[in-house]
Amino acid sequence: MVDLSAPAALSVPAAASRPGLRRLPLGLVLGLGTFVAVLCLWVLASAQGWASPVFLPAPARVWAALVRVATEGYANATLWGHMGASLWRVFAALVFTMLIGVPVGLIIATSRIGRGILDPLVEFIRPLPPLAYLPLIIIWCGIGEPSKVLVIGIAMLAPIVISTVSGARAASESQIRAAQAFGATRVQLVREVMLPAALPSIFTGMRIALGAGWTTLVAAELVAATRGLGYMIQSAAQFLVTDMVIAGILVISALATLSELALRLTERRFLPWIGKS
Repeated sequence: MVDLSAPAALSVPAAASRPGLRRLPLGLVLGLGTFVAVLCLWVLASAQGWASPVFLPAPARVWAALVRVATEGYANATLWGHMGASLWRVFAALVFTMLIGVPVGLIIATSRIGRGILDPLVEFIRPLPPLAYLPLIIIWCGIGEPSKVLVIGIAMLAPIVISTVSGARAASESQIRAAQAFGATRVQLVREVMLPAALPSIFTGMRIALGAGWTTLVAAELVAATRGLGYMIQSAAQFLVTDMVIAGILVISALATLSELALRLTERRFLPWIGKS
């Protein structure tokens, strides 16, 4: 008799016999590979002297600068103080901008009069670089914290408004007609139909706005700041402390990446239907 169990056992893939092993996503592997390649190129460039250490310090020097600013401090505060000040400015600007941008977007999406009044203002603000209106904000609001939060908030406003408009208009005609058939008022229609339909786009707008906020952070901390990652970078740049400049840039990049991941996780937690039809 032929033993059929042996060939069947041989045909079982090795991965199936070891369920603890899981294949890593291709995107994660490629991302890690890119990071390692850039790091190796950086180490090679600094070791071979392709650039002066003043302009391109070795990764070890940048790590030492990070440890130094975390333990001893730099430019009036430790790394944690600079991080706390910058995080507060960015997320305070995000909260205030959401409180303004989402209602403005809903008004533009649902009212021709509102669109006629507010849409030109949003389109006027959208292409302006922060350094263009920073002096005007300082003249109007002084050099305290409100001016810094306002500059970051203006940079965040257009993405949130535009994404809210786009999402509110994504509500299907059948949903709107069904709500009207049940006697929904205009306010109920916006709150119960259009706002839920706009939530995925609003989250996308928040992610874009956070990127704009972190980009504007350095400009906002240029004037009369005593702490913050942008202030730390500017202080180090004035004295050609390049390792501290790169350390500050890496910290901003890490915080921006973590905030992006946090928004993605929140989106998956509260909007699990996105991408599923």
